[in-house]
Amino acid sequence: MYKHLKTATAAALAVLAAGSATAQVNLTAETGGPGTVVHLAPASLVEYAAERGIANIQLKDGQTSTNYVLSIGEDKVDIGSVPLILPFLLGKGVGPYSSIDKADAAGLGANVQLLAPYTLGVYYLYAYDAKGFSSWDDIKGAKILNGPPRGAATTDSRVIIQALTGLKHDEDYESVTVNWGQAASAVVDGTADAAMLPELFPSGRVTQASAAGAMTALSMPKDAFESDAVQKVLRKPGSAPYRLPISEAQGLGDNWTIISDDDTFRGMAVLGGLVGRAGLDEGVVYELVKAHIENIDNTKAKAPFARLANFDVLDDAVTGVCTTGIMYHPGAVRAWEEAGYTIPACAKL
Repeated sequence: MYKHLKTATAAALAVLAAGSATAQVNLTAETGGPGTVVHLAPASLVEYAAERGIANIQLKDGQTSTNYVLSIGEDKVDIGSVPLILPFLLGKGVGPYSSIDKADAAGLGANVQLLAPYTLGVYYLYAYDAKGFSSWDDIKGAKILNGPPRGAATTDSRVIIQALTGLKHDEDYESVTVNWGQAASAVVDGTADAAMLPELFPSGRVTQASAAGAMTALSMPKDAFESDAVQKVLRKPGSAPYRLPISEAQGLGDNWTIISDDDTFRGMAVLGGLVGRAGLDEGVVYELVKAHIENIDNTKAKAPFARLANFDVLDDAVTGVCTTGIMYHPGAVRAWEEAGYTIPACAKL
């Protein structure tokens, strides 16, 4: 649950009304469902923009990121909160955008520019203690929740498992897929023995599941994590290797046991960010990103998972922007650099 977040969709209208007397422009934004980083980031921006009289931002939540990334590229939506793999795929005209002419796709992808990066989640294996998972080898013969029936998350989950263990889905283990809204229930009711999903420490799904019993989370094995083959998987566009002190991973709560080879938790981070169309006024983007930067501590305080979402980290080793080819909006570059941050050279126009 968010703490004191005034911009959950219904309450957002009141905030917008309060700021409308001084706000300079009207903008549109789209995002996914509440209870996630992908929702928290733009919802917080709506609040800060209204408070400062920068803009009235009409936020539609519960939307599909594949769709609204395209809408931003087409200048139909101003701002979105997205996995960074999607602008990459749009620019290449592949995956969900394979029906778009390649030349048109390149222009659409270039029209999606980065305002502020963050970490959406980290892939790790977790299960109830009663299931007896003490190593990644326990995946063999088990039912593993890999993600939704379609999408990059499920593919990533299966690829990581195979890279780490050599085990193939539906040959060495049963791959379970359910819609995101059913994921926590699939673990609780035993549809799956364990889950391999992108989570934080904690996130909504793991909090819901652990309320029903003690759980174990498994870090990626150190030697496998550091191998060239696995690092190649972890560094693909839209992803990055993720390391966290075990003491921080214990943010999952007292009902959790953390298994790692040492004092570091390792996983694959899913990278995301607030993006906007390239044609947004540079001065408005500057003010919006400045408001985001100056309120990072406030944003982190709004939800338990937010403190580890890397809202204040621009290092390419963490954000992975260079592998996606996304560019920062010039107004965002100005705001971040004025605040003392360094934008990776690969991401500056």
